[in-house]
Amino acid sequence: MSSIPAPVPQPLPVTRPRRLRRWAVAFGMLSLLACAAVAAAVVLALQPTAVVSGPSATAGFDLRRGWLLLRAHDPRRLVPGQPGHVQLDEAELQWLVDQAVARGPAGTAVRVALAEGSAGLQASLPVPAGLLPAALVQSLGGWLNVDLRLRQPTAAGLPEVTALRLGRLAVPPALAVPLVQWTLPRAAPGALPALELLQVVRTLHFTPGGLEIGYVWGEHSLQALGAALLPAEERVRLQAYALAISRAAGTGASPWPLPQLLQTVFTLAGERSATEEQAGAENRAALRALALLATGRPLQPWLPPGERHRAGPPRPLLLHGRVDFPQHVVVSAALAAEGGGPLADAIGVYKELLDAREGSGFSFNDIAADRAGTRLGLLAMRQPRQLQQRLAEGVVDDDLLPDVSGLPEYLPEPVFRRRYGGVGSPAYEAMLAEIEKRLLDSPLLR
Repeated sequence: MSSIPAPVPQPLPVTRPRRLRRWAVAFGMLSLLACAAVAAAVVLALQPTAVVSGPSATAGFDLRRGWLLLRAHDPRRLVPGQPGHVQLDEAELQWLVDQAVARGPAGTAVRVALAEGSAGLQASLPVPAGLLPAALVQSLGGWLNVDLRLRQPTAAGLPEVTALRLGRLAVPPALAVPLVQWTLPRAAPGALPALELLQVVRTLHFTPGGLEIGYVWGEHSLQALGAALLPAEERVRLQAYALAISRAAGTGASPWPLPQLLQTVFTLAGERSATEEQAGAENRAALRALALLATGRPLQPWLPPGERHRAGPPRPLLLHGRVDFPQHVVVSAALAAEGGGPLADAIGVYKELLDAREGSGFSFNDIAADRAGTRLGLLAMRQPRQLQQRLAEGVVDDDLLPDVSGLPEYLPEPVFRRRYGGVGSPAYEAMLAEIEKRLLDSPLLR
């Protein structure tokens, strides 16, 4: 019998390892190319100086025009599903852009220019700290300069991007929208509402010096816009104070003394504040929640889902026996904490001018309440821990608003003009000096 020869060992195939090595090399080269492309883009995009800087032409914008514009298109009055239409001239559009930009990093500036069928936007944004290595920013420059060009489409709809430059980097128009959507929230969080508003816009039409906007407000657009106005951590803070107010209010409907509510809210603010910086952020959130309540806005949208059914209707606040004084004090305090005293004072004055023309009349005691609130809001940011401690100890009405009896109120516009000559006149300034003198009687506001 012949024996079967033993099989001869065959060498393992080498095709697969070689193929894997080739894929690895190719992937590595692609990764290097991608990194090189990103690095080149960063080098081209960053610049050492801002192209757009300083206040825009709306620094002297008539605040009354802005007030009327916002009031005419107050989203709380819009019916979901019903088409709306608004026309803005270039100054009004720039003013609205400035208000949104003011919430972004210091130094951010945006300019708009309108023409027939086209529009241009130039912006300069500081590179946020931590987004890129500090050494890289120092060597290349700390500014992202944006030049965006839009063209009106021939059919109804939104405009098309025709050109986008980031510094010296030209971006293909097809990549413009995704890039802006990725970059804007990181470089300028305060501009997020602009992205949110795009969801309700249906048509835009550019004219020389003007913009026509067609929009349809959705059922949840207001809540979405409100959420977009605040970063996530700010929404968490606001929820905490809305919950505290809702639980403290109970089911009662009687007026709620403002000093008592401030003690409750700012006791919580003190408990949530570990540092001076945190104290300022907590105070700002507390004043936002109080402003919602003071203006009759429901707190339910800001409560945890499990708590919303327990919240009753907004409970009116009381100060010196009146329900209008808390509105002036709290809203002005919230405005001052957000944007500083001049904005809150200016809005208070223009509201009184509107009341004099078409409402209850010009009231200097309302101006006093506005200025008291402004001082309270500034204290909330400049001396946050001290204010928390003082309000947690308990205050009385005169601490928040000293005696304003005898100050003229309910003055129709002709009477106001005849007696005081208008805003800025010597007689008007004399009344403001009297108001400031009375506010100094409060140790809290002094």
